[in-house]
Amino acid sequence: MKYKLTLAAALLSATFFAGAASAKTFVYCSEGSPEGFDPGIYTAGTTFDASAHPVYNRLLEFKPGTTQPEAGLAASWDISADGTVYTFKLRPNVKFQTTEFFKPTRNLNADDVVFSIGRQVDEKNAWHKYISGASWEYAEGMGFPKLIKSIEKVDDLTVKVTLNRPEAPFLANLAMPFASILSKEYADSLDKAGKKEQLNQMPVGTGPFTFIGYQQDAVIRFQKNAGYWGPAPKIDDLVFAITTDAAVRYQKLKAGECHLMPYPNAADVKAMKSDPNLKVMEQEGLNVAYLAYNTTQAPFDKVEVRRALNKAINKKAIVDAVFQGMATPAVNPIPPTMWSYNKSTQDDTYDIEAAKKMLADAGVKNLSMKVWAMPVSRPYMLNARRAAEIIQDDFAKIGVKVEIVSYEWAEYLNRSKAKDRDGAAMLGWTGDNGDPDNFLDTLLGCDAVGGNNRAQWCNKEFDELVKKAKVTSDMAERTKLYEQAQAVFKKEAPWATLDHSLSVVPMRKGVTGFTQSPLGDFTFEAVDIAE
Repeated sequence: MKYKLTLAAALLSATFFAGAASAKTFVYCSEGSPEGFDPGIYTAGTTFDASAHPVYNRLLEFKPGTTQPEAGLAASWDISADGTVYTFKLRPNVKFQTTEFFKPTRNLNADDVVFSIGRQVDEKNAWHKYISGASWEYAEGMGFPKLIKSIEKVDDLTVKVTLNRPEAPFLANLAMPFASILSKEYADSLDKAGKKEQLNQMPVGTGPFTFIGYQQDAVIRFQKNAGYWGPAPKIDDLVFAITTDAAVRYQKLKAGECHLMPYPNAADVKAMKSDPNLKVMEQEGLNVAYLAYNTTQAPFDKVEVRRALNKAINKKAIVDAVFQGMATPAVNPIPPTMWSYNKSTQDDTYDIEAAKKMLADAGVKNLSMKVWAMPVSRPYMLNARRAAEIIQDDFAKIGVKVEIVSYEWAEYLNRSKAKDRDGAAMLGWTGDNGDPDNFLDTLLGCDAVGGNNRAQWCNKEFDELVKKAKVTSDMAERTKLYEQAQAVFKKEAPWATLDHSLSVVPMRKGVTGFTQSPLGDFTFEAVDIAE
């Protein structure tokens, strides 16, 4: 991650942005630094935007602007009658990127697919623990090691994946960033050179942009992949100018120092819409923000305590203060725009006196706890510190003392998943494939404990419902099961559900070709800049 740019100091200069010759440079004021550049190891959208989307492809891709999987590196596929064998025919003549640090000698083939997926599900694979602390959080949280029986090369352009049972969302799962396909040839060369960790620092893929370099916490530079198998990008250079403060991102956008920014402060959106040099895209976000109690630690192991705390949170105050109307209080752990949303769920009413009584009845007095606040803006929580302060004030009204804690983003994500973590961690989720499984099992299933399941909550009744839904192909039956699972969730209260937000993307007026993703992705292969 400390591979330095030779142009680092000059990258953000006005002459560079102006594209002195005929080259077009697109600058994205990103909200945070990537944890690394191997998408299989991580779950954060910030990391996926800087790695999976520009550099890599997957067997399937989501059709832009939708949650519909379509052909990617796999040109076609067949599924056995019992739903357990998937045979993928790879697209021929797909080239890996040529960089200063690697020159491929062959095109994409089945070996790359077997390598990329196999290392995530097989503990004996030499690449399963190739860097310290590596964990395949997504694959493990979704049960891939138990699901995938084998992944085999049939011939150079054919891969067969055999499952231990049917899995309704399997194709959609393979279109997600964690399932990106890497170069086995590149990995083998790093292994031979004793530099395996470089796979996570200097990426090589088949995607629309080639990685040039990263100056940590400052800038990432990509260049158009001249050999890209898909439609050629319209821009020549792509720059991620890492700018953690939303107000500073806005100033850079107004000044023309970047072309597009994510996650604006809600208070700035009205001014953005009235600025003749800017335009603003909006859509309902497929997301949820939540406060995850560590249900294995006293007193949060008592459902009565969790529900009492939930009744003390004024969610409308959070929505008003943080989003200024661009969000709604959350009831269920999935957004209301998603199929199978349980409309009959009754939310916890905001009731300070009732919350006090519930805590007293549970035998809890003089409770002190930590509330974790994210250090970055996310679509589902634009200002976690402000939200945590509101919760701190709410809990004080019922006699609970709160210490707000935070860490650098990568450390926050790592620490918050620890099974012995104290207090309640604020996080959220933007759906990665449009399927309820991606919320309910990925974030709350027993397989995700110690990973994405920040509540460390393993409830047998809930888990059986979502696991049954996975293997059911009938949409009506899956809907019924997910509705029942949401009812169990609400009764047991492992989270305080906070909000579902509107997704707002401001950009310069001259930007064309950007498609807002319901999955919260920021991708730039189709963008252009008007002259």
